[in-house]
Amino acid sequence: MPKTDVDQIVHTIAEETNTPEETVARIYADTLDQYRAEARIQDYLPLFAARKVRATLRQSAPTPH
Repeated sequence: MPKTDVDQIVHTIAEETNTPEETVARIYADTLDQYRAEARIQDYLPLFAARKVRATLRQSAPTPH
């Protein structure tokens, strides 16, 4: 995947979840590495990793009162 695509994914997730891009980039890279180690078919791994990062960050975000 080209670096510009990864940068755009990270930027979008950071904006959506109000999380620093450095944090999102680290979580995304870790998640993608984990998926790559376990997957036999790797075509959609960036999509799955982005979805997992979004879900993880939304679950860990403080809920407004």
